[in-house]
Amino acid sequence: MNTDPRFHACIIAGGSGERFWPMSRTSAPKHLLKLFGERTLLEETLLRLQGVVARENTWILTNALQVPLIQSAIPWFPASQIIAEPAKRDTAPAAALATGLVRARHPGAVLALLPADALIGNAPRFAEQLAQAFAWAADDAGTGTGRNLLTFAVTPTYPATGFGYLELGDGLATGADGSRLRRVGRFVEKPDEATARGYLAGGRHAWNAGIFVWSAARFLAEADRSAPELASFVRDFPGGDPAAYLSARFASLPKISVDYAILEKAESVATVVAAFDWDDVGSWEALPKHLPADASGNVGRGAVLSVDSSRNIAVSNGRLIALVGVQNLVVVETADAVLVCHRDSVQHLKRLMPQLPGDKV
Repeated sequence: MNTDPRFHACIIAGGSGERFWPMSRTSAPKHLLKLFGERTLLEETLLRLQGVVARENTWILTNALQVPLIQSAIPWFPASQIIAEPAKRDTAPAAALATGLVRARHPGAVLALLPADALIGNAPRFAEQLAQAFAWAADDAGTGTGRNLLTFAVTPTYPATGFGYLELGDGLATGADGSRLRRVGRFVEKPDEATARGYLAGGRHAWNAGIFVWSAARFLAEADRSAPELASFVRDFPGGDPAAYLSARFASLPKISVDYAILEKAESVATVVAAFDWDDVGSWEALPKHLPADASGNVGRGAVLSVDSSRNIAVSNGRLIALVGVQNLVVVETADAVLVCHRDSVQHLKRLMPQLPGDKV
């Protein structure tokens, strides 16, 4: 598959993944963990782009603290393409940074903005659909698809309350690979369980995968309409090393998500209906979906034994974990900490962070 020089990919890799403590730390963020195999989630994300986006057009957006961690984890990736944000901001400034970065390198640039920590098993199908999304955003055929900012929509398989949703509208196009492009009626916040069950039954809502594709020109036009500060930042973005520019300008950008700042106000947003599996692996509860379980429903990695125990998640990074007569626990062992919590409580791990000593965060 030949790569188009206009096509770029920017991977957002700045999160800490607090809900994977004690393995995930400031010094070992979630996207640099090997939770599901021999590669980190970030490395898997990079490999999925091969054949669609050229290596020299692939960028990692992170923070200064994580730059050396990423360089150590993936030493084969060009250090000059790891861009450090000098201040903690939300996804709208990150989207503006990504758009300005690629626009300064190609006036007709088309960008994919995607998270570093999603788990996608069917990488070949993802690559096909990403290539089709690039084609729609570039709109070389002149069918009008380039007027849209594009997202990816994942068909729900259960009533998830931890994801944002997209309300799907009419069909707009079908790609040569069979991909379907549909209009986005509106963005929906994370619902309660009853609402999520209604979405699952109704068939008109999908999970928002947080994967976006747009032309730099289209994003800039929308930013001119609804977020002038972001538009100015994109328009002034320099070629070459952007460190000095980011140091001078980035921290002054508004702290707001790209959904609120741009997408929900955009003239037209469309979504590619994902034909690949997807999970944002937001907590330890994700492991049973992707790792084998024993006859009692226990999922373990490393040195784990169980007797008269069921539906536990246990991860050892060295010492033996022995489970006897317990159910529905998450037990994670590292060299300096042990987590024991009920599976129903994994979403509350963030509440533990303020109580941890500095060397354990």
